[in-house]
Amino acid sequence: MAVASASFTGVRLSHLTSCGELQGKEDGVLRLQPLDQTENFLLRFFKDANADMPAASAHLEIEVFKDSDVCRVGSTAFVVNHQKGTILIHFEDQKQREALASAISKFQKGDAHNIFSERTEESSASQYFQFYGYLSQQQNMMQDYWRTATYQRAVLSNVEDFRGKVILDVGAGSGILSFFAAQAGAARVYGIEASSIAKHAESLVYANRLQQLIKLVPGKVEEVSIPEKVDLIISEPMGYMLYNERMLESYLHAKKFLKPGGKMFPSLGDLHIAPFSDAALFMEQMNKANFWCQNSFHGVDLTCLREAAIKEYFNQPVVDTFDMRILLAQSVVHSVNFEKADEVDLHKIDIPLEYVVTQSGELHGLAFWFDVAFVGSQQTVYLSTAPSQPLTHWYQVRCLVEKPMIVTKGQVLDGRCKLIANKRQSYDVEIEIGIRGTQVRARNTLDLKNPFFRYAGQPVQAPPGFCETSPSQDYWTQAATDVHNTGTPWMSPPATTWMSLESGY
Repeated sequence: MAVASASFTGVRLSHLTSCGELQGKEDGVLRLQPLDQTENFLLRFFKDANADMPAASAHLEIEVFKDSDVCRVGSTAFVVNHQKGTILIHFEDQKQREALASAISKFQKGDAHNIFSERTEESSASQYFQFYGYLSQQQNMMQDYWRTATYQRAVLSNVEDFRGKVILDVGAGSGILSFFAAQAGAARVYGIEASSIAKHAESLVYANRLQQLIKLVPGKVEEVSIPEKVDLIISEPMGYMLYNERMLESYLHAKKFLKPGGKMFPSLGDLHIAPFSDAALFMEQMNKANFWCQNSFHGVDLTCLREAAIKEYFNQPVVDTFDMRILLAQSVVHSVNFEKADEVDLHKIDIPLEYVVTQSGELHGLAFWFDVAFVGSQQTVYLSTAPSQPLTHWYQVRCLVEKPMIVTKGQVLDGRCKLIANKRQSYDVEIEIGIRGTQVRARNTLDLKNPFFRYAGQPVQAPPGFCETSPSQDYWTQAATDVHNTGTPWMSPPATTWMSLESGY
């Protein structure tokens, strides 16, 4: 349906060459009638100021499309690049110019805006962009050394993919990835950022004297435009369990700006899923729910809420880290190729699971972590969040089941893991796992938007039952070996240490 905007009178029109030089002017003043036709935005110019003139009497019609380049010039002029050339529209005042600019902007953002708004609750989006607008949150990510240094190495190890190229940084944040692209010799970098951190990123660009190279574009990638196609898109769009926050969809959406054959950094994503045994974690969650077992809490019977409490606690994915020896089988890997995948592929992710149990134990749930690969022309670099690697701000994630099962070495487990996208920029996680050939199965549905952050900064403890020799005897043997090798007699801890332990200080 076509929607007409208010017409503008007293308009003057000039035609420009491809070099921006004046080619000619229309005689006299014109009346401009803008018309949003959904598929295009029509600019009709009339020589007659009468607003009732039929469309057929239009002196000139210019079509503006979603990807057409438009630009404000000075306070009262507006440039439009169209299929047949370039026009410069002169208005009587700034108010008219702003009105047309707003109408065209609304048209160009319209469908793209719906892509984001249709999949995102307004309250969720507001909280999300507010969160990433804080310098403290940007600092938290930047100080993740394993993350930041791996990105820099991926870029600088593949300078041929950046040198002299046009780069797009999606969700630029502080702009750190844009700076890495500049270090690798990029010709131009466009950094798209929707949160208020964009103004701080721009300050960093100017402070580092890179304003001619790095251009910050405020707004959502689904809504903004940039003046040219790019050779490579770089981003850090991963969330917990790879997919949380649904930023990956925005990353894939950005491919509308990518030249044919262009690269994505990261290029591939692998989600690892493995069964685990951790009775301590299971009992910790169950003990929280057991608070509601009390039949006289200050004289009040709470027991009717115990089942609801169990459901709530077990509905939370647990964000922490663990020793890989708690895993009962080799992980199943679900891969996504960011250069080939589409946004809709991430709306519902259905992953079949099959395992051969490698050690007997009690299965308490499924553990998740991810790797991403930067496949460059010169080198492939992996960023891994595996529990065997240095800890990152993504940690690992574990999803418990309410009813653990005993599994034995050699048994085959099968099941499914479904990630169903929701409008809270997250996923509902449905897991099912069982012993093949039996009726023994466990299921759970979890809310990835509401995780339990369990990591306390303490060293990861080895799982119980893995000592095959006496730890005490091993200690004394090692002490005797040290004395023999160094000639230094073994000494007990200072007395102050024992005193402090006994006194509690």
